[in-house]
Amino acid sequence: MDVYEDIDILFDADLINVIEEINPHRTYTVRERRDHFNFWNDQEFFNRFRLSKATVELLFNEIQEHLHHRTGRNLDRAIRPMDQLLLTLRFLATGDFYICTGDFLGVHKSTAAKIVQRVVTAICTLRRIYIFMPNTEEQRHEKIIKFHNLAQFPRVIGAIDCTHIKLQSPGGERAELFRCRKGFFSLNVQVICDASHKILDVVTRWPGSTHDAHIFQNSSVYMRFENGEMGNGILLGDSGYPSRRYLLTPIHNPEGQAENLYNESQIRTRNVVERTFGIWKRRFPVLSVGIRCRLNLAQRIVVACAILHNIACQQNEEVFEGDDEEDQPVVYNGVENNDGGVEERETIIDYFRNMLTAGGFII
Repeated sequence: MDVYEDIDILFDADLINVIEEINPHRTYTVRERRDHFNFWNDQEFFNRFRLSKATVELLFNEIQEHLHHRTGRNLDRAIRPMDQLLLTLRFLATGDFYICTGDFLGVHKSTAAKIVQRVVTAICTLRRIYIFMPNTEEQRHEKIIKFHNLAQFPRVIGAIDCTHIKLQSPGGERAELFRCRKGFFSLNVQVICDASHKILDVVTRWPGSTHDAHIFQNSSVYMRFENGEMGNGILLGDSGYPSRRYLLTPIHNPEGQAENLYNESQIRTRNVVERTFGIWKRRFPVLSVGIRCRLNLAQRIVVACAILHNIACQQNEEVFEGDDEEDQPVVYNGVENNDGGVEERETIIDYFRNMLTAGGFII
C-alpha cells in the first residue's frame, strides 16, 4: 500500500467519528457565579469570609487596581475583581484545596490557584501601610502605656515570639530543613505584636528547624534595636531568646519577691503574643491546617494574613476566640550577658522592688 493511502485512512471521516464517540470533546461551559457579596446577610458573610462587608469594601478599594484584567477581551466571561477577592478570602478562611475553593465560585482549580496568587500578591503591596514598628516617640509612648496597663511592666513596645505555620513538603535537597521539632514541615514565623494584638513585624523566610534566636538576630528589626532606633523601648520574649538590653526574658530560677513579681509581670505581659497567634490562626485557618502551595506563595500568604489581621483589628472586627498558642521554647544556650541584658533586667527588678517597698499596687 502506498504511503499516501495510509494517510488517507488516518483521516477517514468515519474513523474520526468513532474516535469522538469513544473520547468526546467536553464542551466549554461558563458556570453561573453567585454574587456572594450581596447574597449573604452580614453575619453569614462574616462567618464565610472572616471579615465584614465594610472591611472587605475598604480592602477592595485599596487593591482593586491590581485585580482588573489587562485587556478588554471576554469581559462577559471574566471573573470580577470583587469575586477574585472573595474567592481568596474563602481560601484563607478554610485552607481548602483549590478544587473546593474553585467550586465555591464556579471556576476550575487552576483558575482558582491563579486568582489566589494574584490577590495575595496585591494584598502584600499594603505591607508598609499596615505592618510597621512604632517609628515616633509618640507612637512608642502609646505602645508603652497599653502594655503597662496589662501587668505594669515598664517600657515595653512589643512582645516577640515565633510560631510554626504548616507546609506541604517543599521538596528538593533542603526539604528536611523545613521539618520542625514537632515532626511536620513548617515555616518558623517570627512575630512582634502590641498590646492590642496588632502585628508590628513579621518574618516569614526561615524553615521550621531554625531556632527562634537565630531568626531574631538575622532580622531587620534586630538591627533597628541595635542602632538605637527604638529609643528606650524594649521587647519581651520567652527563654528561647538571649537577654539583651532591649529584649528581656524570664528569670530561670527567681529568688525573692521582687524577682517573682518580675517573672509574673513579664509572663502576663508577654502572653499577648501567644494570644495573638491564637486569634490570627482562628481568623485565618489556612495558617493552622497547612498551606498547600509553592514555598514563595506560602510566604506571601502568611504576610497577607498578617495584613488582613491588622486591618480587622483596625476596624474592630469580631474576634475569633481560640486557645492561646502555648509552645515550650527551646531554651537559648548562648552567652547570656552579651549585650547588657542581665544588667537591664536587674534595673527592671529594682523597679518592682521599689514599688513593693513603697507599697504600690503592682498586679
